Amino acid sequence: MKKNEKKLKVAIVAELLVKMGGAERVVKKLAEMYPEAPIYTLLYDEDKCGRDFSPGRVRASFLQKFPGFIRRRYRWLLKLMPYAIESFDLSEYDLVISSSSAFAHGVLTGSQTMHICYCHSPMRYAWDYAHQYTREKWFNPIKRWLAESTMEKIRLWDKVASDRVDYYIANSVHVQKRISKYYRLPSTVIYPPVETSKFISASKDKAKITSDGKEYFWIISTLAHYKKIDLAVSLFNKIGKRLVIIGDGPEKEFLQSIAGANIEFKGRLTDEECQKWFSGCKAFIFPSEEDFGITMVEALACGKLVLAYDMGGATEMVKAGFNGELFAEQTLASMENSLGKLLLHYSKYDAKVIQKDAEKFSAERFEKEFRKAVEDNLNQFKK
Repeated sequence: MKKNEKKLKVAIVAELLVKMGGAERVVKKLAEMYPEAPIYTLLYDEDKCGRDFSPGRVRASFLQKFPGFIRRRYRWLLKLMPYAIESFDLSEYDLVISSSSAFAHGVLTGSQTMHICYCHSPMRYAWDYAHQYTREKWFNPIKRWLAESTMEKIRLWDKVASDRVDYYIANSVHVQKRISKYYRLPSTVIYPPVETSKFISASKDKAKITSDGKEYFWIISTLAHYKKIDLAVSLFNKIGKRLVIIGDGPEKEFLQSIAGANIEFKGRLTDEECQKWFSGCKAFIFPSEEDFGITMVEALACGKLVLAYDMGGATEMVKAGFNGELFAEQTLASMENSLGKLLLHYSKYDAKVIQKDAEKFSAERFEKEFRKAVEDNLNQFKK
């Protein structure tokens, strides 16, 4: 930590700390960079996040007082989240860093406090997916009207809240464009931190972790409709190759019901177990559109190929013919065609070159770039 940072009173604001996903890993890295900073969040689940975020450091909003069965269904609290995020008193801090994909950027700060937002995305279900959100939930006409009314109010709040940020950092060029479109504001791109060194080390152990030694493709994902895992299941049902799926979610039972015997579901695994599965796979499958996609980088850090949908963050890390292939449409034919290209040229890919290229997404690079952004903008803010 630099000398001038020791003098700063820093606070970190996170949306939710109820699971350890990509956004939470960014918060974890920020917490390591600013070890004295308290972490403010709407809701906190100690069972799932206590290992990474100690209770003594986390300050949850008034939503934490709701019964557990409501907290676990936190979408029920959507209307209250703007009020909850605004309830935090951050007046004592010189620097507030928010990690936001929905509400965290809406905190209130004083004129003496600089607010930097690390934006994973403007609120997707309020902007990009506003209509799709109500359709996919199978709302009846009354519920659909209520949901659309709620989304309209949240969009208005979100647009107003976007102006509370002094400086935006986008997690990808894809998100940078969306910040410009919806907020009409500039931003700087700093890719999320990925522990690439751990995955590079894991890949050195070439031993298969499966007892039969058969090759496999694999997916690690939340099993939700928008992740398009059903598309991958349909493809591997057709071609008969082995597919291993790691993760859990509301679509799990449905996906299991349509999967053939060549497709295995392993549920949730530890980071160490996931590293082993990465190191042993033939290629990593990523069928959804994401703003970044940390798991793709983890696969590349293992020197593995990635087959991904040609949208969002994948376009910034997967280069056709170099470290994988991209499919243009989320259709069975398009995905199968790109997988065929990947397998046809499989022997031409160089794992070491792929690993070297993945280092540009390292945690060390993130810290260096983020600290520089803070320093540069603090200097401007104080003028």
